Amino acid sequence: MGKLGRFAPASRRDDRTLSKTGPPEADPEAGHHSAGRRLLSSLKPRSVAGQVFLLQLVVVLLLIATAVVVLVIQDRNRAIQEAGDRSLVAAESFANAPGTAQAMQSDDPTAALQPAAEAVRKKTGVDYVVALSPYGFRWTHPDPDQIGKHVSTSYGEALGGEPHQTTFDSSLGMAVDSTVAVFDKKGTAVGLVTVGVTADKVTSVVQNQLPVIFAAGGVALLLAAGGSALVSGRLRRQTRGLGPVEMTRMYEHHDAVLHAVREGVIILAGDGRLLLVNDEARRLLALPPEAEGRPVTELGLSPALAGLLGSGRAATDEVFLAGDILLAVNVRPVGPEGGSVATLRDTTELRALAGRADVAGGRLQLLYEASTRIGTTLDMKRTAEELTEVAVPRFADFATIELVEPVLRGGEPTGASGDMRRVAAAGIRDDVPLYPVGTRMRYAPDNPVALGMTTGRPVLVTHLATADGWRAQNPERARKVIEYGVHSMISAPLRARGQLLGVVAFWRAEQDPFEPDDLSPAEELAARAAVCIDNARRYTREHTTAVTLQRSLLPGALPELSALEVGHRYLPAQAGVGGDWYDVIPLPGARVALVVGDVVGHGLHAAATMGRLRTAVHNFAALDLPPDELLMHLDELITRIDQDAAAEGNTEAVTGATCLYAVYDPVSGWCVLARAGHPGPALVSPDGSVTFPDVPVAPPLGAGGGLPVETAELRLAADSRLVLYTDGLVEARDRDIDVGLGMLSEALAATDGATPDETCRAVFDAMLRTRSIDDVALLVARTRLLDPAQVEEWEVPDDPAAVPRVRAEATRKLESWGLGETAFTTELIVSELVTNAVRYGRGPIRLRLLRDRDSLICEVGDGTSTSPHLRRATLTDEGGRGLFLVAQMSRRWGTRYTDRGKIIWAEQALDAGAAGDVSGLLTADL
Repeated sequence: MGKLGRFAPASRRDDRTLSKTGPPEADPEAGHHSAGRRLLSSLKPRSVAGQVFLLQLVVVLLLIATAVVVLVIQDRNRAIQEAGDRSLVAAESFANAPGTAQAMQSDDPTAALQPAAEAVRKKTGVDYVVALSPYGFRWTHPDPDQIGKHVSTSYGEALGGEPHQTTFDSSLGMAVDSTVAVFDKKGTAVGLVTVGVTADKVTSVVQNQLPVIFAAGGVALLLAAGGSALVSGRLRRQTRGLGPVEMTRMYEHHDAVLHAVREGVIILAGDGRLLLVNDEARRLLALPPEAEGRPVTELGLSPALAGLLGSGRAATDEVFLAGDILLAVNVRPVGPEGGSVATLRDTTELRALAGRADVAGGRLQLLYEASTRIGTTLDMKRTAEELTEVAVPRFADFATIELVEPVLRGGEPTGASGDMRRVAAAGIRDDVPLYPVGTRMRYAPDNPVALGMTTGRPVLVTHLATADGWRAQNPERARKVIEYGVHSMISAPLRARGQLLGVVAFWRAEQDPFEPDDLSPAEELAARAAVCIDNARRYTREHTTAVTLQRSLLPGALPELSALEVGHRYLPAQAGVGGDWYDVIPLPGARVALVVGDVVGHGLHAAATMGRLRTAVHNFAALDLPPDELLMHLDELITRIDQDAAAEGNTEAVTGATCLYAVYDPVSGWCVLARAGHPGPALVSPDGSVTFPDVPVAPPLGAGGGLPVETAELRLAADSRLVLYTDGLVEARDRDIDVGLGMLSEALAATDGATPDETCRAVFDAMLRTRSIDDVALLVARTRLLDPAQVEEWEVPDDPAAVPRVRAEATRKLESWGLGETAFTTELIVSELVTNAVRYGRGPIRLRLLRDRDSLICEVGDGTSTSPHLRRATLTDEGGRGLFLVAQMSRRWGTRYTDRGKIIWAEQALDAGAAGDVSGLLTADL
């Protein structure tokens, strides 16, 4: 503080000295003014060396003054730093001294800490040592009256373990306060120690350095005088003895030449400041009069041009736009200090060429984007939308597309009808009064759009307001379009393979009107889009064909059966066409066959193969083959199909198709099942419990290699639900099949008491919340059992004499069923079939009559596997007409084989007139 005080009087003396200096009083005599000017002129140095010496003198004085000021400031900062270090060391030492923490935790911290704090203060020379509680109450202080008072300053940083320092102006001068926390063995802050030291107590060193500074200044002045003399001699040698007058005349000549040339010249310093600019450069760049001396980046030039001029790099004929002028700029670096000289030439005549190049480049970029962005999908509507997205706003403000009606359905554009439908529209705004998407369009013959469709070339309408043919289409809407601001249009037909698919129209409202040069890019855009739309149309046609084929191969309305109540669902995959299928086939004896299959792959090949398999299953079922034999025949069929395909060079194999075949008998309640690579069924009992019966699995069709197929037999109670499905229902990429089976079990358990159709709906809602990547077929059959009263069975002795008795018992049963009108026909069928069994077969022989809802079935079984053969007897034959009569009087008949023989059956229709008139048969030429 003392040293700072010693500097203060000097400062005040300087102020007083400065306050006394001022301009001399004006003298009324003019002679005194002339004498003063002559005196100043004589003192003013005329040579460059003298001016340099004067400048150096001023610089040395400024350096001396600056050094003194810097020393004073450094001394002040050093004193504050040293005071801070001293206070921090004292605070840390006192805080970490043995017993300090225990004293702060004692009952009377002041009594234990006050003597020690005062002793430390006196020995270390600090101004105060104060111990505080963690809550800011003083335990020690040099002034005993301050003990116990609260300190409002926050010491949160110190309590956190970090020393806290504060510099402030005290009554004794600038001071530094350091505060540290005291922690016990557990790391808990039990108090604070704050120590303050004034900067005045740190010794100053400025007085020791002032003589050195003044001595260095004197030496610098001597060196400056010698240097000025050397510079003066060197300048004379470099200017070849030219004096100021000759140098001035030379500068004037160079300046006149610089401003007379018709090319802009700019001279810049290494830091980017404008040193010199001629009149032409000022005109070309529209520079202000005071441009010299300012950075080139502040002159309002374009960022690119300013960046080039400010960088100082070499450039040759680089073109920049300055307002309406196109400049060719050349830059050459000069001098070792990084300056540069730039020349500017007006090349506005090149602007038109550059503009045309930009337009051509923009069109090429537009066509490139069209090639990458149009046709990303095989959807016609989306392809049309992509064309509008590419064209707006780079080429047009609005774009609309219409397609011919047959094209939208995937058909061939016949040209017989000019009806089109708008499928896409886009624009910079949504409120344009053009026809909306979905509008059916038919253009008048004199409309420019129709003209383009006829000629196959794009049509330009530069001014819509004067296009009578376009306005005549719909005068009211045309008026709204023109009032909206749409002023020009290009209509381009969409043609592919010589056929008209539709038309695209480009409209402008805010951009400049279309020009003839715009016809070429419009035609190119339309051509590219037309090819993509035609590909999408052909895909749509093929897809529709495949879907139609598949749907035609799947069963339509399933038959109504006494044995089962059936519900079904089919969901195609995302690809649209697959090979999943199902069927319900009535069998003799009121039995029903249930079948579900899956052909690998998608598309026409899978659909066609599915149709072949379904037809084969129907044919094999007509032979009444058991499930295991039927699947073995299917396996052989698939193998033969693949072999034929391989021989023809077709690599798309069918191997891997799966199938599940089940036969249900409503008389006994038994269901026989077999499967080849297919998921097993689910069974919902009448009580609602869900199980997955164990059905032996054989290899997929075509991969069996002659391995046997095993069957499983299930006894199904009435009202049981047998659930057959394809793997797409339970398998997915994001879940395991076990998880899918668990979900299926839960879904079926929640359908207690539901009908088969309701069960299908609930299963699809639970399992297929999103579109499956694979086909899904689902078949739910609720079982029924025939009433025992509808079935009658007799054991037939192996004796022709037993035939009349059996025939009579069958007639009585028919009477009890109320079917007396069918007795004659039934007697004839029973008599013929039983007689054949007795004559040509062997025991045991059984006769069974089964009454269904609309049919009466007669079955005769025996222990042989020989099958009767239907033939037409000639006039001279004595026999061979019995089986022919059976075939004529029944709706259908056939033979099925069992593990113990065969059964010959005949089915009669019970509807009105089904019995028919057999008199013609009896009197025919038999």
